[in-house]
Amino acid sequence: MAHAVLRSILFVPGLAADKFAKASASNADGLVLDLEDSVPADSKAEACVTVRRMLEQGAGGKALWVRVNALDTGRTLKDLAAVIPARPFGVVVPKSRGSADLLRISHYLDALEEAAGVPSGATRILLIATELGAALFDMGRYGGVTDRLWGLTWGAEDLAADVGARINRVDGRYTEPFRLARSLVLHAGAAAGVPVYDTPCVDLDNPDVLRAECEEARRDGFAGKLAIHPRHIGPINAAFTASEEELAWSRAVVAAFEANPSSGALRLQGKMIDRPHLRLARRLLGLE
Repeated sequence: MAHAVLRSILFVPGLAADKFAKASASNADGLVLDLEDSVPADSKAEACVTVRRMLEQGAGGKALWVRVNALDTGRTLKDLAAVIPARPFGVVVPKSRGSADLLRISHYLDALEEAAGVPSGATRILLIATELGAALFDMGRYGGVTDRLWGLTWGAEDLAADVGARINRVDGRYTEPFRLARSLVLHAGAAAGVPVYDTPCVDLDNPDVLRAECEEARRDGFAGKLAIHPRHIGPINAAFTASEEELAWSRAVVAAFEANPSSGALRLQGKMIDRPHLRLARRLLGLE
């Protein structure tokens, strides 16, 4: 399934119609309408109705996702049945335990799309792959499970609770157990051939922490970043937008290999470039 270019994806509480209106007018590339953490247990059914209305209303062309409740809650199928007829861009699946969960969600979507008259395979899946410690041992098996898998992301708050960590950050930086999860999800995305999105910055009032997270994420290979506050969208978009210098370099690399298709390595601007540089250049240009 083709991957749309999304730099920023903003969470919107499933009961907050007013926040949805503001988020729709923001510069976020995508929105996640949340049925999970932001909704009290006794308001889940009401939130499904509200989220379906949001989907039907649309958000000015933004990609609209729905985060459903985890499979162990007994609510996942109810959430999906409520929203799939409104044709979300995709669903965000929390607390994945591994490839079996991905396959199960894909099967649910097969049936619900058929029942709702939605084109088969239209609903994408963005999997939160690190919220349970056990999930870290199955992350390399997501590739080939379903073409619905659009991307992976990671989370540190639920993971902290799962492993019993008292804190997961020191001086604004994640500690080693959580940086391990962050690294693993990047490699899992590469293995599955899908982009990986950085977890939201939970320090809402410290722009330096946000900037550092964005710069580090883009440097390391993340495609974009999730957000839980609208004020984070501008810095995220700026960090994940290729500069003119990067684009010029990428075009020069692609042109060099097109002119020398049989070469494995070339000299460009005084430096050696090879096929990995070509792949990076094509990714920066949105060619793969």
